[in-house]
Amino acid sequence: MTGLRFRLGRREFDAHSRLVMAIVNRTPDSFYDKGSTWREDAAFDRVREVVAQGADIVDIGGIKAAPGVEIGADEEKARVVDFVAAVRAEHPDLLISVDTWRASVGRAVLEAGADILNDAWGGADPGLVEVAAEFDAAVVCTHTGGVTPRTRPHRIEYDDVVEAVVESLVAQADRAVSVGVARERIVIDPAHDFGKNSWHSLEVTRRLDELVALDWPLLVSLSNKDFVGEALDLPVGERLTGTLAATAISAWHGAHIYRVHEVVETRQVLDMVSVISGDLPPARTARGLA
Repeated sequence: MTGLRFRLGRREFDAHSRLVMAIVNRTPDSFYDKGSTWREDAAFDRVREVVAQGADIVDIGGIKAAPGVEIGADEEKARVVDFVAAVRAEHPDLLISVDTWRASVGRAVLEAGADILNDAWGGADPGLVEVAAEFDAAVVCTHTGGVTPRTRPHRIEYDDVVEAVVESLVAQADRAVSVGVARERIVIDPAHDFGKNSWHSLEVTRRLDELVALDWPLLVSLSNKDFVGEALDLPVGERLTGTLAATAISAWHGAHIYRVHEVVETRQVLDMVSVISGDLPPARTARGLA
């Protein structure tokens, strides 16, 4: 592990940190939960549930990543801004992230109390990092291969996908620093499945240590992704075991933040890896000692 330190909101973390970011979708058509947290009361229940389960961060999104009905900035704001404000009021110490690529939405949610802008579309709106700088907020830079937001990759090719990911993420992070985002508030994410086929996502996972070596906090979004489903030939609702296997590999390589649907199972995997690696003591040790 390196001497890395990073800041999210008012909290500081180091290279040994393994944080759980729980997904809260304010959409009626999300690929995994099928809109189960579309209603505001259900979304609040989800936040309370994941906080009780030990999530470090909640990531609130107002638009599903896949193609679908066009959602303008005003509608996206209507779905997330007041909700962020209400979550902040109820959970003053919770780290709140918002999944958006739009600078106007980013500004609105930061004014409402969010801590992190999770740009899942690789800087499609270059103004987003400028907003993060203005508010001294954290920002997640992602690699998407330059694809248009909410489109699927089609026969996308890379000479070396990890090299392309590194080049893109370093460029985005350097630009964020150049416009005023504090270096310790920048997170990088290879964005499994985004702008990638399953072979690419598997290669990124296999070589994740090369991204950790860049010395930026690393986020991985593995939960129930298509690369897991295609690896095991399983539908969305049956990908937990494969997701947790990829999570363990990513944790062993040194990733820091895990964007997930299943908090309890992920926390157990991360804690087990932390104990094996020596970053965390066992919860108890009685075997052979009594």
